[in-house]
Amino acid sequence: MARIAGVDLPRKKQVGIALRYIYGIGPTNAAQVLQRAGVDFKTKTDELTEGEIARIREVLDTGGFKVEGDLRREVTQNIKTLMDMGCYRGLRHRKKLPVRGQRTHTNARTRKGRRGATIRKK
Repeated sequence: MARIAGVDLPRKKQVGIALRYIYGIGPTNAAQVLQRAGVDFKTKTDELTEGEIARIREVLDTGGFKVEGDLRREVTQNIKTLMDMGCYRGLRHRKKLPVRGQRTHTNARTRKGRRGATIRKK
């Protein structure tokens, strides 16, 4: 099983799809990484040689891609900065409400959580 950037890639998938399991790598970045590493997009993950895996790791390390821990740390730091500034987006993060202008009157259950207790009949 190929382990890249601390993530075990699924065995039976194409490398271009399997690379997307790494946080910070989407379809475009996966294609760029494979092109720079010289690996075919449609190769299955379990058919990769050690040399190809090493080239993919090297491209991710030296290619300017922020993935996994570094990217997660940067995103959380940006959110903390917004909250410390006290700007509108930071206040929405602090209150655990939607940040990007969505309505909250009827929706936003994912962000707000389960409904609280409602008034019950006696």
